[in-house]
Amino acid sequence: MADRIRLGNATLTRVLETTFEFGSAMFPNTPEQAWTDNADLLVPEFYDPATRLARVAMQTWVVQVDGLTVVIDTGVGNDRDRPNFPVMQHLSTGFLGALRSAGVAPGDVDVVVNTHLHTDHVGWNTYLSDGSWVPTFPNARYLMPGADHRHFAPDGPGSTEAMDIVFSDSIFPVADQTELCSGEHRISESLWLRPAAGHTPGSSVVWLDAGAPAVFVGDLTHCPIQIPRPGDACAFDVNAEEAVVTRKRIFTEASRRRAAVIPAHYPGAGGATLVARGDRFEVDDWLDLPPI
Repeated sequence: MADRIRLGNATLTRVLETTFEFGSAMFPNTPEQAWTDNADLLVPEFYDPATRLARVAMQTWVVQVDGLTVVIDTGVGNDRDRPNFPVMQHLSTGFLGALRSAGVAPGDVDVVVNTHLHTDHVGWNTYLSDGSWVPTFPNARYLMPGADHRHFAPDGPGSTEAMDIVFSDSIFPVADQTELCSGEHRISESLWLRPAAGHTPGSSVVWLDAGAPAVFVGDLTHCPIQIPRPGDACAFDVNAEEAVVTRKRIFTEASRRRAAVIPAHYPGAGGATLVARGDRFEVDDWLDLPPI
C-alpha cells in the first residue's frame, strides 16, 4: 500500500511493508494506567485496550524534492534470517510492488537514508537474487550513520550474532554505494541530516523544508504514548537517557517550527504536528494520509 501527499514543493509517499503488534514491555517505564489515561490519543489506531497490545507499522517514506527521489528507511526486507525477531523472520511481502505502484522504480532512487542501522530500517537495502544479496536501489547513494556502522559492525562494541547477519545481508552488499555520515549532512537544498543519538549511537533525523517543514525521526518515537510522555524509554534504546533528551529536543524544535514529526513506525496517519504543553506535548494535527 502507498499513500501520497504534498508538503510544500515536496511530494511525500508512504509505502507500507507490514504491521505488527507488541506488548507494553516495549516501554518498561510506562505504567499500565498511562495507556488508559491516553486512550483518546491511542485508540483505535495505535492501541487495543482489550488485548493491551500496541500496533507498529513497518513503512518507508519516499521524498521527492529538488529533483531527487530519496528513500528514508527501508524496513525489514524479504527472506531475512532474523532468529531473534520471529515476526521479521523470512517475510514475503509485496513491498517492491507497492513501491512501483506508487510510481517509484528502484532504479530511479537517488538517495537511500538509513536513519540508524537496526534490522527493521535497512532490510530493503538489498534483495535476494539467485542466492546473493544485491542492492535494491542500484543507482542510489546509501547514507548511513558512521557511529552506528562502527558500533554494530562485526568488530564493533555493539556486535552481536544477530547484527552480524544484518551486516552480511543488508549493509556489506551495498558497501560500494555507501557514504558514512557524521554531524550535519546536506542532501539537497531542502533536505538535510542531523544527529539524534540515543536510540542508537548514530541515530539521525532527516529535516525537510520545501515550504512546509517536516522531520523524519526514525525510532525517536515508536508509539504516540511518547508524545504526552516524552520521558518514557523504549526497550530497544541503546542509551535511554540520551534518547529522552534527544526526543524532547527534537519535539520542541518541531513544535516551534510547526514541522510535522514523521516517525518510522506510526500506523494511523503516520505523523503529526505537535504543540508543547509544559513538559509534555500534544498532537495539533495529523498528516492528511488515510489511516492504517
